[in-house]
Amino acid sequence: VIVEKAPKARVPDLDKRKYLVPSDLTVGQFYFLIRKRIHLRPEDALFFFVNNTIPPTSATMGQLYEVMVLVTILCVINIPGVLSTYLGSGAGGVVYQDNHEEDYFLYVAYSDESVYG
Repeated sequence: VIVEKAPKARVPDLDKRKYLVPSDLTVGQFYFLIRKRIHLRPEDALFFFVNNTIPPTSATMGQLYEVMVLVTILCVINIPGVLSTYLGSGAGGVVYQDNHEEDYFLYVAYSDESVYG
């Protein structure tokens, strides 16, 4: 997982960007880990974004990654209608980071605001 501070975010920088996380770690648990690394107070807000969307805290990091890989494959093989049907089906509100540059890392941006950018 590559974690980057969102543009205009007013939270501290992380000491590292790449994290090896177990697939069964929930997004909520990952929030806790990142909050500790940037030394946020309990009253300070922190939001994650995956492709400009806030992922559900109950989703696992593995689920986020699997959706990213599936969408990447669907984009590569370009079967008409399949990608829009899949993304339109809800997909748990989880989408892939469109600038992953086919490196197969999951990109997560963080910010103190609930709006990306």
